[in-house]
Amino acid sequence: MHSDAERIEAGSHHTSLAGLVDGALHPLHQLRVMGRLVRRAAKRPGTAPGTVVHTGARRVEEARVTVIRYASDSIIEESRDLAHPIGAVPDPGSGVMWVNVEGLHDVGLLARIGEEMGFHPLAIEDVANVGQRPKLEEYEDHLFIVVHMLRLEHGGLRVRDEQVSLLVGPGYLVSFQEAPGDVFDPVRERLRSGKGKIRGRGSDYLAYTLIDALVDSCFHVLEALGERTEQLEEEVMDRPSGDTMRSVHELKREILVLRRSVWPLRDLINSFLRVEEPLVQDSTKLFLRDVHDHSYQLIDTVEVLRDITSGMRDLYLSSVSNRMNEIMKVLTIMASIFIPLTFVAGVYGMNFEYMPELEVWWAYPGVLLFMLASALGMLGVFRRKGWI
Repeated sequence: MHSDAERIEAGSHHTSLAGLVDGALHPLHQLRVMGRLVRRAAKRPGTAPGTVVHTGARRVEEARVTVIRYASDSIIEESRDLAHPIGAVPDPGSGVMWVNVEGLHDVGLLARIGEEMGFHPLAIEDVANVGQRPKLEEYEDHLFIVVHMLRLEHGGLRVRDEQVSLLVGPGYLVSFQEAPGDVFDPVRERLRSGKGKIRGRGSDYLAYTLIDALVDSCFHVLEALGERTEQLEEEVMDRPSGDTMRSVHELKREILVLRRSVWPLRDLINSFLRVEEPLVQDSTKLFLRDVHDHSYQLIDTVEVLRDITSGMRDLYLSSVSNRMNEIMKVLTIMASIFIPLTFVAGVYGMNFEYMPELEVWWAYPGVLLFMLASALGMLGVFRRKGWI
């Protein structure tokens, strides 16, 4: 993003453009994106580590817990009463239990799940503390993974960034979402149908499939933002306006939100690849390498979009400046043509008693012809010099 000094410098060159640019870069626009990127305080200073405090907005009226138990030849889906325990974890190799929790405002539910499943208190604290950077933390008998789920809202103009936390251990995976609705429906369909390898693999492979679904969803968001970037680039070139600059700045904000979620994916997957058995099998790491390649593609695409949108501001100023120069050139040519004509008209408009030309019958048409020849001569000179 350009600094304030660059904005002031650009405004000093084109005073007429400053109003348009200032309208697009109003401080309130900066506050909107900062509110989505800057973490709020998780808890009061001095609070004991592991204290569960929800820091995000309440996106669902009541939390919901669903459980899917599956093996190579069976699958059971059920919704759990919030007051009842989740149930026993399958023995490693005999099946997998996937618990999905929608809604993070019920800190009592999160604490109870953490105690029942034996999760580290710091992991449950981070589940409720939304706005975490994508990461992987390795505990003694389970992994804690934070990934962001990206979707478009408001007609495809705004990126919705939702934290998804995964706690993975032998024979189980617990996922936490802020609100209902996700990108995991294809994974659930594969589990129900028994297609592919997912029902014959462990919880580490399930974690891979969920992360892969989240990464793939980022490509759809990038595609939509890429199309919007092309539209704005054409608009900046052909018909730039203050609204165009505001749209460019809004797009830059969304790409900034996207970049914050995509960049740490590379380190997260690298950490996943370094986890040793039994938490992550070598056979799963082969698939993780594919997701690792996809994360690099995402980062490259995000950086390209970021560079393009950063250059759009300079392109906008150049386009508006060129249009202004064209207008000034036309006005200058018109003024240059009429200056000698005004001089001649001013001479013969003086009230002298004796002007010899006034007594000649051809004086009036002669002066008009002279003025016409002067105008045409100047047009010819401008044409030869390439000014018109």
